[in-house]
Formats: sequence, structure tokens, C-alpha cells
Amino acid sequence: MAHFPSSPPEDCADSPGMIQGQRPDGTLDLDASMETLQRYNDLWFTDGSIILRAENTLFRVHMSQLSRRSGFFRDMFSLPQPCADLASDTDFLEGCPVLRLHDAAEDLINLLKAIYDGPTFGNHDRNDFRLVSGVMRLATKYLIDSLRKRALAHLSIPWPSTLKGWDAREDIARAYEAERTAHRGHRYPSPIDVINLAREVDAPELLPAAFYDLSRYHCSQIFEPGPDEPLSGSTELSLADTRRLALGKEVSQHAVTALIQGMGQGAPQGSPRHASSSTTLRQRPRGSGQICVSAAACRKDFLELVELATQHYLFDRERGCADPLYVAEELGQLKSAEFSECKACAKSLEMWAARERERMWKLIPSWFRLENTGGS
Repeated sequence: MAHFPSSPPEDCADSPGMIQGQRPDGTLDLDASMETLQRYNDLWFTDGSIILRAENTLFRVHMSQLSRRSGFFRDMFSLPQPCADLASDTDFLEGCPVLRLHDAAEDLINLLKAIYDGPTFGNHDRNDFRLVSGVMRLATKYLIDSLRKRALAHLSIPWPSTLKGWDAREDIARAYEAERTAHRGHRYPSPIDVINLAREVDAPELLPAAFYDLSRYHCSQIFEPGPDEPLSGSTELSLADTRRLALGKEVSQHAVTALIQGMGQGAPQGSPRHASSSTTLRQRPRGSGQICVSAAACRKDFLELVELATQHYLFDRERGCADPLYVAEELGQLKSAEFSECKACAKSLEMWAARERERMWKLIPSWFRLENTGGS
């Protein structure tokens, strides 16, 4: 690790935008021509006390600012200073020590701007994810807890841990799809990239929503996406996460069949009590005050709904076939069309669907074997 003398050997001064490379021994030499280094003007402060290098981009910033926000840099800069004859081990440029970081220049730009100006995150689209993920990655690496918390809170909006948050996310995606006639998957970053980021920065709370979102795609879209498809250009999942995806995707698809079968039984938990003693429908929750008075007609309606749902979600292979939360939501909304003359059964179907959605949401981590996975 480089040491940083408390007094630089010469006065720090401003420098031109383009800086020529290094001597063979690693120290910077403005007269050399081995490579060209680019100064990043927006983050080049004339009174800066240290120069950070990421790839071939240089940033002249303040040790005090870095130490104030980052536990990593605070510990580094507090190390005992070496004696003067060892200072030659440190690269200097215009009197300032140069610290080379093995990070992407774009990520460091976004991190430093967040440190100096505060984080300015966007609308959760793909460009925003590239910015936020860079901040999240480096804030985790350099122990900048406040920025990590802000970035994680921002990422948790499109990748939520609550069903209410998921529904809000899906409303935005549907509006995007309707307005732009484009696949809703383009509205948000690839769930594959989100999963890999969550693993890298140890943010397991992002995983259930990301795995569920990914499971809604067909296997060909996941593993052989076309150039214009939402998952095109994504990074690859680890072998362990590919296995989790396969297992969870299978359970999710079975959940759709189970939903339709449950509705077909004509007796979802909490459905209304019929006036006729011959019905098999169960007691409504107390206080509902609604009783079905047309048992035969409602049973017929249930059977017709099952036939429609089976054809639409299982045989036609529409979008909902791999999205049980979406299927349950739609089944609950069929009341207005099919049960308009029986408010009791209409309300019962709606309540059943809501309960099923809550139940399934809580099960998603187990579907994808995410319990106690930590950062693995």
C-alpha cells in the first residue's frame, strides 16, 4: 500500500487536461509518452491533496473529504508516515501523491460526485441502474455506509421486499408498455444484472424480486436473448443461481395451475355461505353480512371461469403462465364480469385472490432457495 507524506515535495498546481504517461519505474513523468492520462476536469480541484487514478482517468480531490466519508480512506490516510528517503516509493504528479485504484473510471466518477454533491439518482431505468450500481459497488468496497444505504434504498424501489412495492413497480411497467408499445422488461434493468450486483455487494434483500422477475421470462429469452430483447447484453448468472432460477421457475409455474385448481374447487377459503344447504362453499369471515342466494348459478360461473383461465394461462401460454402474482390479480378481477349479480361471491373471489397473492409473495424466497444464502 502506498504511503502519503504529509508534505508534498513541491507546490500543487493546476495541470493540463491531457497528461503523458509514466516512467518505467512507475513514477509519473510528464515528458514520457508511454500512455496518455486524462484529467477529469469536474473533479480536479486546484487545492486537492491527492490524485486518484482509475483506468487512465485522474481525479484531484481532498484527503479530508475522503477520510470524512470513507472508513477505508480514513484508515489508509491515518497510517504512520514513512521517512523522507522512502517517499520515492510514492508516485507524485505536480506535488500530489497519486493513488491508483482498480476500479472503473465511470464508477469512481459517480462515487466522487455523490461524495461532493450528494447522490442524484434517477427514475430506476437502465441508465440510472448503471450509475447507482457503481456507487453501490464502491460505497461497499470503501466503507461509505451513508452512500451505501442511500443506494440500497433506491434500488429497493424497483426490487422491493413487499407486495405493495411490487404492485407499484408493475403499474409503472404496464404504463411504460402501453405508452411505448415496448416490452415492459425494457423499463427496468436486467434482473440478471441485479442478482449479480446483489451478490457482489451482499444485498440479499434485492434477490427475491429479481429472481421472480427473471423467472417470468422463457428459457430462450434468458439464455439466448435476441438483440432487441430485455435480457440482451446481460451478464451471466453463477451456476448456483442458475440452479436456483430453474427450481424456482418450476415452482412458480406449478403455482399457476394450483391457483386455477383452487378456484375450480368452488370453495376458496373465506368464500360466502350460500342460502342453500346443498352448497359446499364455506363460511364468509364474520362481519361480512353477505350471503350468496344463487348457489347453482355461482357454481356454474366458477366452472366457466376455470375453463377460461385454463385455456388462457395454461394452453395459450400467455404472459401470465409464468407469473402467478399476475394470474391471481386477474382472477380476482373477474368478479365484475362474471359475478355482477352476486356481490357476495364477487367479494369472496376478490378476497381469495388477495390472500393468495400475499401467501405466494411470502413463499418466493423459498421457491428460489434464497433462505440463509447470505452472499453466496
